[in-house]
Amino acid sequence: MKVPLSAPDIGYRERELVLEALDSPVLSIGSKASLFERMIAGYVGVKYGIAVNSGTSGLHLLVRAMNIGDGDEVITTPFSFVASANCLLFERARPVFVDIDPVTLNINPGGIEEKITGRTRAVLPVHVFGRPADMGAILSIARRHRLAVIEDACEALGACCNGKMAGSEGDAAVFAFYPNKQITTGEGGVIVTGSEEVAKLCRSMRNQGRGEGGEWLDHCRLGYNYRMSELNAALGVAQMERIGRILAKRREVAGKYGARLKNLPGVSIPQAGPGEKISWFVYVIQLTEGIDRDKVMKFLLERGVECRPYFQPIHLQPFYVKMFGYHRGDFPEAEKAASSTLALPFFNNLTDAQIDYVVEKLAMAVSSFFLMKK
Repeated sequence: MKVPLSAPDIGYRERELVLEALDSPVLSIGSKASLFERMIAGYVGVKYGIAVNSGTSGLHLLVRAMNIGDGDEVITTPFSFVASANCLLFERARPVFVDIDPVTLNINPGGIEEKITGRTRAVLPVHVFGRPADMGAILSIARRHRLAVIEDACEALGACCNGKMAGSEGDAAVFAFYPNKQITTGEGGVIVTGSEEVAKLCRSMRNQGRGEGGEWLDHCRLGYNYRMSELNAALGVAQMERIGRILAKRREVAGKYGARLKNLPGVSIPQAGPGEKISWFVYVIQLTEGIDRDKVMKFLLERGVECRPYFQPIHLQPFYVKMFGYHRGDFPEAEKAASSTLALPFFNNLTDAQIDYVVEKLAMAVSSFFLMKK
């Protein structure tokens, strides 16, 4: 059996709306994008939504909108997809890393305050794998020190903690819709914010810096071509029409994995903490010490089970080492997680037979390490 790592859930309605957009004379900056923005903002409970062509673009625009620039520092996590730190380098700001909580794999708020300097301008928490970061603690620190908070919620549409949606508590947030995310637009993202000023700036900058009136070739600031097309937005609208069913499917698949893996020696499964609701982006297990993650991954791949290590720490990415001089051991919890985490096949329509096959092969791979110890 071959089991893919991910697969988008595309149906008749998605095709219908995309074809409807194709039949329209407007293929960019049209009604579908506006509707998608409203749907995302309304779902999260935030006033403004700004559709962009990727989560990375959205993060970049927020860094600029918050006037973060050359020599400024932003506190963030080393355990994330590299874009959450790269967006700061785009503006010559410096990411200042704080190690993660070994249970949640999110930034550890207890390490933030000691990293604050006179150059610190913001905190950028990431809701890793769809598990909400401790926004209460992060916001408390940020407000004390008058720092902006940019939520990287690219993996967390639908996550919440104590009734508050991921992306709704900071000054602004970004969601992303790559094909393996909870919903997909093919490529794309949406910025959400309660600030009218931030929303206006982001709308302008995503469209080459055009002014509020959108006059032809009238550019009032530096901008970018970060627009979302009507085709991508149409796909997103159709997905958002059934967001509840999509997230329920993903919870069901995660629950089936959890039931099958909870008693498997050597494997730690992801679980929500008190008051938390995980939005399942990926299903990432952790292997206990003594089990070689890379050998387990090789075993699974050879048997048709797609799997990937999530994530390599950002500070150990080659160009970060070269640029900043980081060393192995600088952020031990992030490094430990990076060497032990493994993303298993995970998508809405993963079948019981596929889940059973993945679990069977994983159990075979893990058990070999226990047999070697004997």
